[in-house]
Amino acid sequence: MSSRTPSGTASRTSAGTPRTHLALGVVAAGTLMIILDGSIVTVAMPAIQRDLDLGPSGLSWVVNAYLVAFGSLLLLAGRLGDLLGRKRMFVAGTGVFTAASLLAGLATTPAALLTARFLQGVGSAMTAAVGLGILVTLFPDGRQRGRAIAVFSFTGAAGASLGQVLGGVLTDALDWHWTFLINLPIGAAVLALAGPALPADRGLGLRAGADAWSAGLITTGLMAGLYGIVGVPAHGWASPLTLAPALTGAALVTAFFLRQPRARTPLLPPALLRVRAVAGANLVQLLTVAALFAFQVLVALYLQNVLGHGATATGLAMLPAAVSIGAVSLLLSPRLIGRYGERAVLRAGLALLLAMLVLLARVPVHGGYVADLLPVMLLAAGFGLVLPSLTQLAMSGAGEADAGLASGLFNTTQQLGSALGVAVLSTLAAARTDALTRGGADRPEALTGGYHLAFATGAGLLALALLTTLLLLRRPAPAPTPAEGTDTLPTPVA
Repeated sequence: MSSRTPSGTASRTSAGTPRTHLALGVVAAGTLMIILDGSIVTVAMPAIQRDLDLGPSGLSWVVNAYLVAFGSLLLLAGRLGDLLGRKRMFVAGTGVFTAASLLAGLATTPAALLTARFLQGVGSAMTAAVGLGILVTLFPDGRQRGRAIAVFSFTGAAGASLGQVLGGVLTDALDWHWTFLINLPIGAAVLALAGPALPADRGLGLRAGADAWSAGLITTGLMAGLYGIVGVPAHGWASPLTLAPALTGAALVTAFFLRQPRARTPLLPPALLRVRAVAGANLVQLLTVAALFAFQVLVALYLQNVLGHGATATGLAMLPAAVSIGAVSLLLSPRLIGRYGERAVLRAGLALLLAMLVLLARVPVHGGYVADLLPVMLLAAGFGLVLPSLTQLAMSGAGEADAGLASGLFNTTQQLGSALGVAVLSTLAAARTDALTRGGADRPEALTGGYHLAFATGAGLLALALLTTLLLLRRPAPAPTPAEGTDTLPTPVA
């Protein structure tokens, strides 16, 4: 892809200065706020349900309203960041998310909370879509970029587990409103520091364009598709309430991809997806995130619904995973990637996560934490290898002109994977639990059987992701050495 520098973009020579390190901190803090919000809300769901008298369907939309807005707007927000300026998009998104968090924290009715959650999703999409784009332009050097992405990955990977701890403490000590209000000081700090820290960039300008029809097709298609997918646990796969929006979304997304080669200013240039590392990394991420729903959510449900842990105890039980993921992503991953390459480190991380889910598929009804769950928490360190590797591969085909787009695409596949994980694994777990209950099993045994099926299915998805790395993410052949005295042009590495 192009590496041409738009007018007004910060110079590449500034990488490694105190200002760029402050910019990295700002982007990481903005990302941490978004990640924490998602995991904090998961722990607070039972309290929200009791306080607002929500049924199961209404409660699911506390998560789904956010997910539909977030997942459907990422690609468009990323491209608009390239056109209008990534700093401008990041700051605006942080402002929208912080204001929406205040509305959610003050909500006293289901309608007010769901509206605030949708607006949080809009702000999150604007912020997350350009975060990686800002980093890859700030840190062009391979080693510096690897360290920056390691910090970014640390905030994402460890933040989810830390959010569960914080969510449990806030919910038990205060109430669920504080799980949203905690975003206010973080958002205020990010907004205060973003101005002086982030480099000013005017972007390519709207004349460089993004095809309006393409924007409408992909945004509407993703929103319809996600709406259908997230409704699967409530309505089932065969329900018209699932099939109609899902098929409509699939048709619109297909039309979007068919239009891109013919559009004068495509929203997603086909050349980006022809880079094997980019396409492969996004596919592997979709499968991996879908599989890890089994760990991120179902382990917490097992701890609470089967072993009888409270919210705080559940969060503390997940803490070793946060520590191990954070330590590996921040301290070990950059060194391993520098020595062995992203592909080898990615496969090692996927193997650890696969072993983790295989162990979970055998967890007993009356499990002990040290014997049955602590090894699982330590194997979660594999995510600290997977995320930095995937991030570097997914951004490898982006230049300064389209870094926001590549960032938005990477985040979009992450959200699609999350939605598919919720739809597939939670549906399988619920169906298996119902079947065991009808067969006479008691509730803990039936729940554990349902979780076993979801864990095993997640392991299958990770095995497929590992196979994909072998097929699509093979190490590229070295470029031929030019004959002495000949002129050559650099060629992009796939």
